[in-house]
Amino acid sequence: MAHGEVLEFEEYVRTRQDALLRSARRLVPDPVDAQDLLQTALVRTYGRWDGIADKRLADAYLRRVMINTRTEWWRARKLEEVPTEQLPDASVEDSTEQHADRALLMDIMKVLAPKQRSVVVLRHWEQMSTEETAAALGMSAGTVKSTLHRALARLRHELESRDSEEPAGSALEREERERCAA
Repeated sequence: MAHGEVLEFEEYVRTRQDALLRSARRLVPDPVDAQDLLQTALVRTYGRWDGIADKRLADAYLRRVMINTRTEWWRARKLEEVPTEQLPDASVEDSTEQHADRALLMDIMKVLAPKQRSVVVLRHWEQMSTEETAAALGMSAGTVKSTLHRALARLRHELESRDSEEPAGSALEREERERCAA
């Protein structure tokens, strides 16, 4: 790679690293794994940087590399996981409601298959259109819509099942928060 392209890549990473890390964080729940995911994607992209003709599409290219990398990791770990009857309790590091909601959302996102998770992240967090999501994931717009529909239904079901498992005290606290917020 030419020296000018190396500098161009370094400048790209310097200006886009925060947004790219946010994207990685949405794809994997653990912050350390998100940093690893981004670094791995950057290394893979660096090797192909000169092949990206339109550098305005570098974000889309890098997101696709992150999704592919995360899928590779998921497949590799999938063989090591052992299913259990009970899910572990979600831990919340911060007591604010926003952080609790984010932790709950990231926790329930784990129930989605990688393809579903990718569609939800791109459509709702990255706010890409159906067509943009389809192009980024290499699928048809109809497949994006149906995958999103099934993923959101699965998330709703998971939330409802967790609400029904709440202890009585937690349910009362949640109702009180909802009443105060209204």
